[in-house]
Amino acid sequence: MVKRILVVDDEHDINLTLKFVLEGKNFKVDSFTNPLVALQNFKSGLYDLVLLDVKMPVMNGFALCQAIRKLDIKVKICFLTAAEDTYYETFRKQGYPNYDENCILRKPIENELLIKQIKSII
Repeated sequence: MVKRILVVDDEHDINLTLKFVLEGKNFKVDSFTNPLVALQNFKSGLYDLVLLDVKMPVMNGFALCQAIRKLDIKVKICFLTAAEDTYYETFRKQGYPNYDENCILRKPIENELLIKQIKSII
């Protein structure tokens, strides 16, 4: 069965690259550069994985994660970031003390490593 992934990253080039790489490995990918539009189009039970950029205008990845969680408590959610570790540790300890480290993907990420991590998650 084909796995479905939602990608939300405000950087158009990264968004396109992720979509291209993932679809090349037979994932079904929906991608958005605007987190509010992504949320409006989100359907509970549709996705196996959601990849969220952390730093986005209007709504950051953490806020989008919380909004998606209200709609679907089962979907796996991973974060993409170019931020350094201290930012994440603060976030993890405050809001998500049990969050899986494997679900924090550092940008830039090598394509094969991305696919390997995604397959281990879903």
